[in-house]
Amino acid sequence: MAAPDRVRVAAHAKLNLFLRILAREQSGYHQIETAFALLDLADELTVSRAPAGVTLAVQGATADLGPPEENLAVRAAHAVLEASGRRFGVAIELVKRIPVRAGLGGGSSDAAAALLAVNALGGDAVPRPELLHLATRLGADVAFLASGAPAAVAWGRGERLFRFAPPPAAPALVAVPPMDVATPDAYGWWDALYPEPAARGPVVLDAEALAGWGSIGRLGGNDFEIPVFGKHPALRTLYERLAGTKPLWVRLCGSGSAVAAVYRSERDRDDAAMMLGEKQQRLIRTMTRATPPAGPKPSDS
Repeated sequence: MAAPDRVRVAAHAKLNLFLRILAREQSGYHQIETAFALLDLADELTVSRAPAGVTLAVQGATADLGPPEENLAVRAAHAVLEASGRRFGVAIELVKRIPVRAGLGGGSSDAAAALLAVNALGGDAVPRPELLHLATRLGADVAFLASGAPAAVAWGRGERLFRFAPPPAAPALVAVPPMDVATPDAYGWWDALYPEPAARGPVVLDAEALAGWGSIGRLGGNDFEIPVFGKHPALRTLYERLAGTKPLWVRLCGSGSAVAAVYRSERDRDDAAMMLGEKQQRLIRTMTRATPPAGPKPSDS
């Protein structure tokens, strides 16, 4: 079957069910342990063949995404084109729905989607293991988001993945405050708090502990919460207000700044949204995913 000339793919937001920083390397990178799950909330990429190069058009972004050449989706597209011999170029149309610098992995998910989409346009010329290797070079979350797994435990810099059966799909509420938090800043604040961090071993994980939202909520927290809340007390207040709505699970999203909660029912979630209101934060109603994300699909328009 001939490769398509245009594909469309959803780039889903991710949650970190827990996140522990295990060590700081001499290089400045950090060894982490985390568990990922996906949300229905997603950006959308439409990628078309072009004679040469990579172009990017963005709709819906409410924050500056920086120069196009630094965009993770553009870098991902260049990586696949380079690996496959640069036989063509691509035009990327990106519809942003995931908030920027909120800890939901929007940029990483766009990169993962671009890897898959550009490879599909090239007839999947880059083998899957090599594609995932490219993903690890782009960022800590990209490998999971390109893997096609709805949930996984990750170690190292996020590139070592072990899939697990996701917990049941459940209603989720994401509270997005007016400030944002850049990942390098969050790590810098953690480093300042722990200039000589003690060695920490990984958590012993049990499959049953990852099977339901109640047990996931008891697994542990997010190591970014202390430094990020210290810098942004309003975020701590938002977290405490969301925790007060009696969710099954509530955490700071990745390195911040959004806070997410998962509920037993849509009614519980909607009641929580009513209690919080949208005067001080934006609220996104979504669902967690229990099924793998769909891959790139041919698009005629």
